[in-house]
Amino acid sequence: MVKIAVLGDTESIKGFAAVGLDIYPCDKDSDAEEIFSKIVSANYGIIYVTERLVPTLKRQIDKTDKQLTPSVVPIIGVSGNNGTGTAALKAAVEKAVGSDIIFNK
Repeated sequence: MVKIAVLGDTESIKGFAAVGLDIYPCDKDSDAEEIFSKIVSANYGIIYVTERLVPTLKRQIDKTDKQLTPSVVPIIGVSGNNGTGTAALKAAVEKAVGSDIIFNK
């Protein structure tokens, strides 16, 4: 079974524990890199990260994108949507298909 982790501010991720996912609260952006490294080294297959932390973790996320696992998926937190998740989805579709078939205008 694939292990799934959720990283983000406490308010945004506490509900994920109720469905059996491992949560890693990070209320200070300065702690994000250390916690993310711990999650990656624990062999999680999927890591959900709130959009607010994605810019802070950009370098580390880019590094994991070159590996088979983990898959890092941006999610919306309580602070709202900043477009990071949509941009990640668009990039993944373009990489898989070769062109923008979802957001093409």
